[in-house]
Amino acid sequence: MYLDFNLILLYQNKLIIHKTTIGSKATHIVMDMEPNNLGEIFDKHIEFEFEKEDVNATMTTMTDNAYVHHVPTLTGGSGYKEVSSFYKNHFIGKMPKDIKITQISRTIGKDQVVDELLLRFTHDKEIDYMLPGIPPTGKYVEIPHVVVMKFENNKIAHEHIYWDQASVLVQIGLLNNEGIPISGIEQAKRLLELVKKEVENDR
Repeated sequence: MYLDFNLILLYQNKLIIHKTTIGSKATHIVMDMEPNNLGEIFDKHIEFEFEKEDVNATMTTMTDNAYVHHVPTLTGGSGYKEVSSFYKNHFIGKMPKDIKITQISRTIGKDQVVDELLLRFTHDKEIDYMLPGIPPTGKYVEIPHVVVMKFENNKIAHEHIYWDQASVLVQIGLLNNEGIPISGIEQAKRLLELVKKEVENDR
């Protein structure tokens, strides 16, 4: 899988648009980075998960007692063995073929990175972390995600991942949102529209 990240980064209250691609990088990561390079560790972790599809390499970015928690579905794991097993059996290499990840914004603190992302994919296989037990529907989905990564000694200590599960269920046809305040793909479209408008106004 090849990931194309269209980055819209918020830096010193100014939005900067640029495009970068993840190419053939070494499957290891240097963990003696300065704290202000936590974003690079985050990016390497994502590369190992989605492009390299390498469980062992992914685990090198994490502490021995790290945990991963997908808030809407309670999927993930706690501790090295559980997280590694979750990645191997339910996450890494288990994504839809056409999945695309767009980074909307990034906030970096002393020991934490928060990314606002947009995931696009066709539900062509069961997605254990997001839609466990739901057979493929063939429906196209666009859904914003927020990922909170906490770091200890320049390794990932935990990941909290949030998204609007009701919107996903609407988009794959399992929930009828008629008459109730739940949006489908419109929430992703509106988010991109607002961000692009803000960027254009700041030029």
